[in-house]
Amino acid sequence: MARHNEVKYNKWGVHGAVLIVCLVALPLLILFFWQHDVKITVEKGLNYGSNETSTPSNNNYLHGLIPSNFDKESCLSRYEWPLFRKSFPYMPSSYLLHKLRNYEDLHKKCGPNTPLYQKSIQQLNSGHSSIEPMECNYVVWIPHNGLGNRILTLASTFLYAILTNRVMLIQMNDELVDLFCEPFPDTSWILPPDFPIKNLNEFDVNSNVTYGNMLDKHVIISNHSINTEVESLPSYVYVHLVYDYHALDRLFFCNDDQIVLRKVNWLLLKSDQYFIPSFYSSTPMFEEKLDRLFPAKESVFYLLAHYLIHPSNNVWGLVRRYYMSYLAKADEKIGIQVRVFFFTKVSSDVIFQQIQNCSKVESVLPELDFNGTKAFKPDEQNPSKAILVASLYSYYYEKLKSMYYEHSVKTGELVSVYQPSHEEQQKTKNQSHNKKALAEMYLLSLCDMLMTSGWSTFGYASSGLAGIKPVILMTIRNKNIPDMPCVREASMEPCYIFPAKPSCKGKTVDKEKLQQYVKQCPDFDHGIKLFD
Repeated sequence: MARHNEVKYNKWGVHGAVLIVCLVALPLLILFFWQHDVKITVEKGLNYGSNETSTPSNNNYLHGLIPSNFDKESCLSRYEWPLFRKSFPYMPSSYLLHKLRNYEDLHKKCGPNTPLYQKSIQQLNSGHSSIEPMECNYVVWIPHNGLGNRILTLASTFLYAILTNRVMLIQMNDELVDLFCEPFPDTSWILPPDFPIKNLNEFDVNSNVTYGNMLDKHVIISNHSINTEVESLPSYVYVHLVYDYHALDRLFFCNDDQIVLRKVNWLLLKSDQYFIPSFYSSTPMFEEKLDRLFPAKESVFYLLAHYLIHPSNNVWGLVRRYYMSYLAKADEKIGIQVRVFFFTKVSSDVIFQQIQNCSKVESVLPELDFNGTKAFKPDEQNPSKAILVASLYSYYYEKLKSMYYEHSVKTGELVSVYQPSHEEQQKTKNQSHNKKALAEMYLLSLCDMLMTSGWSTFGYASSGLAGIKPVILMTIRNKNIPDMPCVREASMEPCYIFPAKPSCKGKTVDKEKLQQYVKQCPDFDHGIKLFD
């Protein structure tokens, strides 16, 4: 009996020892695999220039692009968009993340109503730039033209702020209220209403305070020299980068002029264009930073926009409700954006015919079965496609809806057609109109395939947010549909429609290298855009 008990005891001793080893080893194994998994995640995150699609976790805020110290409830779109889109074609470089975190610290330190901001306002009121370097310098974004233009210029101005270590503040007009979330933690990007320079919207190409006119009238005597005396510079300069800018205004992009302008404490900037390509083509001092910020050239707008531009909860509610009600269950979502310009001067029938011609060439829309030979089998799982139409007019939606109601599809898909709104006229100064426009941009950004209108900044912004290379409808001229009705884009970057192309003196960029990634836009011969 004693021996039996001894054997039993020995067995439990062995089992106990094994149990103890397991209890000790298991946490170590979990820790090992967790560290291994983290290592893999980090290594994947370092593949910054890759075109591979990745699926972001909702916990790492778009691979670190979004700072983690936000109140999620204050801006739901910032965290919910990745759940709807579920793919992220370009990850931010470590240098971009570093610069964004540095910028957030700078904005918090220099933002509205801080002591350093008040000090800069005193300098602004003095009428001349500071002899001693200021701790905080600013660029003020002035809204101009439609919502697409505004989003493209916000991204452009913000990149300029990062490149030049300035704080970006925006003039908040009534039509912009409650459109966007605040993008920077624990501070505001809104220019305070007591800003001493009034009537910013009235600044134009003829204003005395434009950089070009100041050069022309020798208010700024630079001779494109780096030796310009700071005390000779005004306390602010208005930078006019609207399509009608003069040759001297365009010198803003030159290397030597940037050396002069960085001594000016306040820049007030108005534009209606995506002017980032000119930083690549004309400003060699930015070249190294740009290469490190964006190893993949066509990721610039995509990454900047998803850091900076987030619809308010009010606008995101429009997006979320519409998407969940009509688009979420579709196997494929196709976005059609139609912009009709005043110079087009053709009937809606002609534009719709162009859409059909384009679809045949690029296989965008499901092909109709005019003979009705495709049998419908209720018991089978039929794939579904949703077509989302974004246009000021209901005509294109009605035509598409009738087309797929009257005819079946050769491949058997169930096709639904939707249009959230049709305002008939562009109402840039109307807040409600802008909310609907922003919601539709984001609905388009959740589609799998896009057909957009050439020259349309609304279309550029939508496809850039989506991270999709769209099919672009070529602009109709002389009332005839072009022989090539559309073209499939080779880059998701927006087009800089009226590029500066300044005649710079001094150091210039390597033109041969430049041709590798700054090329002509397919929808406008004079425009340029970034390519990989």
